[in-house]
Amino acid sequence: MLDVALLPGEYAVCRFAADSTLRPALWGELGDAEVVSVSWAADGVSVICPAARAPADAETDWRCLRVVGPVGQAVTGSLAALVGPLAQARVEAVAFSTYDTDHVLVPAVRLAEATAALRRAGHRVLD
Repeated sequence: MLDVALLPGEYAVCRFAADSTLRPALWGELGDAEVVSVSWAADGVSVICPAARAPADAETDWRCLRVVGPVGQAVTGSLAALVGPLAQARVEAVAFSTYDTDHVLVPAVRLAEATAALRRAGHRVLD
């Protein structure tokens, strides 16, 4: 069983060109309950951030669930334990990790279904 925290507010998934310069407003002065993830690849830059920090054209209809951590490197399977029940419930999920823990984005309109699926799997969802 995992303890999973629902982070406040909506999150955005943003895509930028590979040669983009990211503005500090995307990640600067994060609150305690905020997370930003940046991934660079040859074909572009992906950013997950609170919706209020995102550019106007970003997908901003996501909610973020965080495994209460730190989880630690020795723990395996925590991400699979979240994504598996969501897949069974046919809830889309975008997963990402930080050094200390795992996160999953779910569509805001499917949040109730997502949290119900996680609870059925034995996880505790903290609102």
